[in-house]
Amino acid sequence: MRADLVPDDLWERVAPLLPPTPERRRRHPGRLRVPDRVALAGVLYVLRTGVAWRDVPTESVGCSGATAWRRLRDWTEAGVWSRLHAALLTELRRGGLLELDDCSVDGSHIRALKRGDLVGPSPVDRARSGSKHHLIVDRQGTPLAVTLTGGNRHDVTQLLPLLDAIPTIRGLRGRPRHRPRRLYADRGYDFDKYRRLLWKRGIKPMIARRGVAHGSGLGKVRWVVERAFAWLHQFKRLHIRYERRADLHLGLLELACSLICLRRLRTSF
Repeated sequence: MRADLVPDDLWERVAPLLPPTPERRRRHPGRLRVPDRVALAGVLYVLRTGVAWRDVPTESVGCSGATAWRRLRDWTEAGVWSRLHAALLTELRRGGLLELDDCSVDGSHIRALKRGDLVGPSPVDRARSGSKHHLIVDRQGTPLAVTLTGGNRHDVTQLLPLLDAIPTIRGLRGRPRHRPRRLYADRGYDFDKYRRLLWKRGIKPMIARRGVAHGSGLGKVRWVVERAFAWLHQFKRLHIRYERRADLHLGLLELACSLICLRRLRTSF
């Protein structure tokens, strides 16, 4: 296995979250189980390069694509990626690297080449099958939560689910944080109903108004969510959706968010 596929700092954070390895049978034990770190290398290889699972180079990665896919399935079903993301957000807050007062939200269309869960006709791609990534970030563009819907879902329908998906972020003395004080969004979120719902949660909506000329100044804060999408889509497996199962694609999304958080930790110390 190539050592650079799973760096030590990543493995130290992932290993405690993985389900326990099943014990081998004494009689007829079969082939040795591929180590979890090697299987994670296969998952990361697919996430970064975008190759099909069957095309994972076994010689250089250390395991087949089928093994990496099965381990991704098991770890996704066990909730490993969401817990990893929450743990990294806690580390960022402990280091003073999260700015949770001002958050931004947006959605991004992607093509879906196969049928499956949460796929719908995309209004921006000639009604071709697609999905949507919905993302909320802090003031620096650090991903806080991500959701997945069909390509025909309106962005505003994921506003409250995104807020609910933000984990309880500890790391400092006092009450843990799980919501922003101000939320920035573009005109697609300009609905009075959702403004009222945000106020009820103690969040000040900073949402651009439809029919008003550009120049509100909100873009000076909101642009970080667009940059975060650019970071996510540098992982080529996320640029186009290939997974039929929505939970597996969402698991890869959460893993990519964790890698972005880890990158921020590395560059700050």
